[in-house]
Amino acid sequence: MKQSKLFTKTSKTLPKDEVSVNSQLLLKSGFIDKEMAGVYSYLPLGHRVLNKIIGVIREEMNAIGGQEMLLTALQSPAAWQATDRWDDQKMDVWFKTELKNGSTLGLAPTHEEPLTRLMKKFISSYKDLPAFPYQFQTKFRNETRAKSGILRTREFIMKDLYSFCRNQQELDEYYERAKAAYVKIFDRLGLGKITYVTFASGGTFSKFSHEFQTLCEYGEDIIYINEEKNIAINREIFNEEITKEFGLTMADFVEKKAIEVGNIFKLGTKFSDSLELNYVDESGAKQPVIMGSYGIGPGRVMGTIVETCNDEKGIIWPKHIAPYQVHIISLGKDEAIMQESERLYNLLNASNFEVLWDDRLTVNPGAKFADSDLIGCPVRITVSGKNIENKQYEIKNRAGGDAKFVPQDQIISFLTDELK
Repeated sequence: MKQSKLFTKTSKTLPKDEVSVNSQLLLKSGFIDKEMAGVYSYLPLGHRVLNKIIGVIREEMNAIGGQEMLLTALQSPAAWQATDRWDDQKMDVWFKTELKNGSTLGLAPTHEEPLTRLMKKFISSYKDLPAFPYQFQTKFRNETRAKSGILRTREFIMKDLYSFCRNQQELDEYYERAKAAYVKIFDRLGLGKITYVTFASGGTFSKFSHEFQTLCEYGEDIIYINEEKNIAINREIFNEEITKEFGLTMADFVEKKAIEVGNIFKLGTKFSDSLELNYVDESGAKQPVIMGSYGIGPGRVMGTIVETCNDEKGIIWPKHIAPYQVHIISLGKDEAIMQESERLYNLLNASNFEVLWDDRLTVNPGAKFADSDLIGCPVRITVSGKNIENKQYEIKNRAGGDAKFVPQDQIISFLTDELK
């Protein structure tokens, strides 16, 4: 991508109500645009990052047997009435709309009910189980107060995977596989060292669920951590009785702020009982299907990465999810500089590097460097008259460290090592 062709621009002004780090940096750098409170568009740079995050999640879901699908966002009341979750008093985040014939539809805030009803068409025997469908789908939640940029929105993409199993043992085994997959996902997204598998309430489904909480001083959640045993507990269930289960006391934990980036639940038979999702076992007896639910919000993950990976100049993207791996900066309008920049741009593209080239002729060097720091690509290459004269490139790592000067004929091998 040539920056002169990128229709988005960086900005120094922000909506007055945007106070979170992620929204400020993503808006200023041109990754997102605010439509209204809690509703954001992903612009070209932001869309590239979002798709890379989705790609990592998809790979790990497929690795544990997930089968991708896409359900509808428009929902009829029937399935939700069966589980008593159509009632706004029971589930207060509904967006509902009326058709011209007077009937009411909802915009799905989650998909346990419709998927359970769908699976009745395909599950009748033990031979049909287990099954692990998942999707990346737009959800709508009528939050009373949308806040914290793309961390809490009214419209968002959710990866939700659901497990359909024959018995509790089969669910327990898959639950552990899913938990391990989530750990791997957050490792790959650069959040592994600060993300904790956190014990949380299982609600009406089970004693515990598990959240994946990323430490952040601006996080909305409070968790308690014991570093020695690597145990984290959500504040909502943190008490002496719970800590005793781990052979610890409340004094053995430290309080931290965090952002919830994922969660997994054992649903049991709550939805299969209500919607009559049953199967016939080996003995011919009818049994309810045992379910689990596993969610990650890719946009929320993106916002969390920005909250935890930045400095006073802008965003510092992890290498493999940055919008582009390399940002070429051309200093000056000299023809030799532009020709060498284009040669390098074409060379790197041909070598399968993702490259953003700041080829703008009307922007001064200081503004180019400021934009580069704000956008946050991992590696910046500066092409100047002096560098051309010395047959070298000036390389700066966005994560820090001194500039390096690399001979032109070694640039491919250098970047290969730098970005692996």
